[in-house]
Amino acid sequence: MPEYRRFRVSGGTYFFTLVTYKRYPWLCNDIARFTLREGIEKVRKKYPFAIDAFILLPEHLHCIWTLPDGDRDFSTRWRLIKTFVTKHCEDKLSLEYPISKSRQKRQESNLWQRRFWEHLIRDQEDFYAHCNYIHYNPVKHGLCASPKDWKFSSFHRFVKKRIYPEDWGINQVPNIPKAIADEEFE
Repeated sequence: MPEYRRFRVSGGTYFFTLVTYKRYPWLCNDIARFTLREGIEKVRKKYPFAIDAFILLPEHLHCIWTLPDGDRDFSTRWRLIKTFVTKHCEDKLSLEYPISKSRQKRQESNLWQRRFWEHLIRDQEDFYAHCNYIHYNPVKHGLCASPKDWKFSSFHRFVKKRIYPEDWGINQVPNIPKAIADEEFE
């Protein structure tokens, strides 16, 4: 089997999808949200990055990060964030989900899937298409009727900056290229 290789560009902007183990819906829990935010801030102090867009859903998250010039190591950042959340959240969440023998052998928890999806943002059009995908995602999954109704999203920041009108995505489904919609990580 060929070894999986990630495409890394120094100072690049990336779209990510992270999924919970077996898609168990724990991410929007107060403890999980607080711990995830704390983990991200802690990692950003040592390994800076900008969060351009973000959406937190019950069993997965999407975001866009821009790394500093000369830096292309997003994997370390995600490893540290996931580890922080696991160490500070696992016992508090008390998930009743069995851990497989393979996960036990690797000393893995039952919070996260092992891998994550990443996509290098190619240009401004690709950036905006991925932002639209992120912000429309809770509507796509039937969690709300409008992006403005989902509180765990950078959509509200985009409205404040006048990138989106407040009624964006209510009366019309945004044009999201099929290739992006097919990126959903399983």
